[in-house]
Order: sequence, then C-alpha cells, then structure tokens
Amino acid sequence: MKVVVISVGAPKMKGLATAIAEYESRVNHYFRFESLEVRQQRVPASADGKAIAEVECQALLAKVAPGLETVALDERGEAWSSEQLAEYLNQLALHGRPGVAFLVGGPLGLSDALRDSATKVVSLSSLTLPHELARLLLAEQIYRAGTILRGEPYHRGG
Repeated sequence: MKVVVISVGAPKMKGLATAIAEYESRVNHYFRFESLEVRQQRVPASADGKAIAEVECQALLAKVAPGLETVALDERGEAWSSEQLAEYLNQLALHGRPGVAFLVGGPLGLSDALRDSATKVVSLSSLTLPHELARLLLAEQIYRAGTILRGEPYHRGG
C-alpha cells in the first residue's frame, strides 16, 4: 500500500528538515512511501489569503494519484490516537485500497473546498502548528503506525 505526504513548501529550518528526512526514510521500511511538495505562494500584504490558499490546495490535489484516499490535516479535524492511525492504514491495506495521500497545508492552511472534498480530516493537535512541524509530527506518526502494525517495540503507548 502506498502512503504519500503532499505538503506546501519545503522545510526551511535545517533541524526540522533533517528530522523530517530521518522519519520519512524510516517510513519506507513499512509502506511504499513518497513525499511531495508544491510551491508555497508568495503572499503580498494586500493579498486575499483565502484565494492564495485555494491556489496552493489545488496544487496539492493535483499531486494526488488516482484511487488514493485523501486525509487533510487540520486542527479542526478529528483527533486520532497513534493506534487509530495504525488501524486506519491497516484497514486500507486489508481492503486492497491503493493507499492514502496526507495533505499538509502551508502557513495559510487548507481551503474549505479541500477539507470538504477530503476522505477524512484529521487533527494532529488542537493547537495551530507551523506546517513544517505538522509535517514532522505526521512523518513520525506514520513511522510509529508501521511499528505498531508489525508489533515492534518503538511504540510504548496504550
């Protein structure tokens, strides 16, 4: 099963970029994994933030391969535990689904249209997170889900 993370913009902070790359490389041990980025739009002071977010979200959706479910990450979404994420991925695999694309918005967030069209809307935290930090948390949680599904000792929750 394929797991794809599609995010707006590349990480700018070197430490976060290194941590994201580390966890994303670990995910490859458990899933066919791909990480894609779309260009973050420049936001002039007089710009309409919603219109710019819509452009970014259309670019996110354009990168989603046919057949993949879409999970939009948004602080207003449903809160999942690590075990629930693992079970979601397990159910996709058990039912022969091609996979899932996790969509991470930029500083302007996700458009209402993208959230409405997503298969699921999930929250990593009720706090508003910088998009780079959200991408790191997501990569770690996908890795953790893989270890849970294989019964490996990384996850100590319960």
